[in-house]
Amino acid sequence: MSNEKTLAENTAEQSPEAADFSNSQPAAAEPVENGSGGDARSTPKTYSGIGTSALILAIIALLALSWHWLNTRYRFTQLEQVLTMRLEQYNLNNQQSLTVSKLADERSIEASARIAILEQKLAESRNQQEALQTLYYELANTREERLIAEVEQLMAIANQQLQLAGNIKPALLALQTADARLQQIDTPQVIQLRKALSQDIQRLQKLPFVDVVGISVKLDNLADSVKDLPLVSDRHPQPESQQAPDWQANSWQKLAYEIWQDIKNVVRMERIDRPEPPLLSPEQNYFLRENIKLRLLSARIALLQHDESTYRADLRAAEKWLQDHFDMRENSSKIMLSTLRQLSASDIIIEVPDINETLTQVSKYKLTLERSKPADKSTPSKER
Repeated sequence: MSNEKTLAENTAEQSPEAADFSNSQPAAAEPVENGSGGDARSTPKTYSGIGTSALILAIIALLALSWHWLNTRYRFTQLEQVLTMRLEQYNLNNQQSLTVSKLADERSIEASARIAILEQKLAESRNQQEALQTLYYELANTREERLIAEVEQLMAIANQQLQLAGNIKPALLALQTADARLQQIDTPQVIQLRKALSQDIQRLQKLPFVDVVGISVKLDNLADSVKDLPLVSDRHPQPESQQAPDWQANSWQKLAYEIWQDIKNVVRMERIDRPEPPLLSPEQNYFLRENIKLRLLSARIALLQHDESTYRADLRAAEKWLQDHFDMRENSSKIMLSTLRQLSASDIIIEVPDINETLTQVSKYKLTLERSKPADKSTPSKER
């Protein structure tokens, strides 16, 4: 059997040239081939057996591959299920961790709020403690020291009002209050202080009063009324309404009257001593009014700063623009012009007296009182 398989394989492996060669052999050899008929009949059976074996092997290989594929798919399915379960577990753990982190954040926020409340309460308690300590020190001082300290503070306020802002009324009120405090002390040095203080009060009372608030209000009202002022270019001549006489009796007089009226309308007389105001466009009209408002606002700022030169210059510029571009026959223009002239004539700078000498005397007297305290009384107060 093995020899037959070998012969078949050798026969199958023959090249085309060998086949041609076998076909080209002489006919004399045919009896020999016919003599081996049993071997030729067994060759197809051998081929069919090989094909069956190959088919069986192919089926077996296909089954093995199918089994391997199914097994692999089953494993992949199991692996996918395991991964899905792990992912679900991971998501669950992640949600739990997020919940825990949110709770931790909420607790930290609550803790921060509590800490802030505690710090606020601590600060309030410290402020109360400092206030109590200050109150204790104030009560520990003598009545005379407390009154002198108040007088010194009032004198400092009055000096600031005079030197920085030039406000006479608040400074005078502060000095009068300081004099009222000194009335409660009966000592020779306080009498000297009251004498100097009364001199400062009299000098302030003799000064002219500058109504800064009133002037500022007037400037605001003028700035608001600028938008309603009529321009001189908007003025139109009004025709003279004369009643024509009755010329029914004399037709020549009627004719002469009509000729005279026509001649009067032909001849037109104008003033040439000053130039005519230019016609303004709507934009120029708007900017003219806004510039006047800015001048009045600048004058108000200069008033508050006690800058008299700037104050007068702004008012003069507003007055010039008013006379050049607005109709001065109208009552509103006349009122505004008179108000501007009145404000420009007002003095906003006043030579304020110097009260530093009185303030220095008060400070020296306060220092004398502090130095005259007993040492055993001042030391415990400092320790506390």
